[in-house]
Amino acid sequence: MTTAMLITMVLCFALTVSVAVSIGLAAILGIQVAEINMLISVKEMFNAINRFPLAAIPFFILAGNIMETGGISRRLVEFAKSIVGGVQGGLPMTCVLTCMIFASVSGSSVATTFAIGTILIPALMKHGYPNTWAASLQATSAELGVIIPPSIPLILYGVSAEVSIGELFIAGFGPGLFISGALMLFVWAYCKYKGWGKCDGDGRLSVGKATWKAG
Repeated sequence: MTTAMLITMVLCFALTVSVAVSIGLAAILGIQVAEINMLISVKEMFNAINRFPLAAIPFFILAGNIMETGGISRRLVEFAKSIVGGVQGGLPMTCVLTCMIFASVSGSSVATTFAIGTILIPALMKHGYPNTWAASLQATSAELGVIIPPSIPLILYGVSAEVSIGELFIAGFGPGLFISGALMLFVWAYCKYKGWGKCDGDGRLSVGKATWKAG
């Protein structure tokens, strides 16, 4: 049975089937080989997702989509730029800071990439940053959504491991802020080294005006 399940997973991986689907198909094959009643499996699958905290996940994603559609994400970019955009390399630092703020609302790295990347990746390219570097910076910054509360992966882990989600959120604040600060410091130093972003402060709003618009 174990051999058949492993072969099924490897075959699915070779056919570029997603990991979740591959594991599910292998599990179904193992259940069939062991002649276990499928109704028991369906019941266990339902019990695994029948958790109230999981209801927060679609609402976090919805909040991120609403922010992107309503233009809030663009105002957040202007707010972040008013804080850190005045230095050399300020635009990439704006990307990191905006992703940190947006991740604290949406809880999703994918939603953060979609909402912020559509604005800042073209802006970075327009200011002369390499395409690949701009894309990799956005992808790296968006992963702050995994750590900074409310994080969807932390919710899933808390439900699966039956640990306090509130304590996980509290534990994520410090590392999230530290990683954000370290990433902005690295971006600033790297842009200084490469000579990029000397005109990143052009068109930057004042902190007060940007805060008023973001509010």
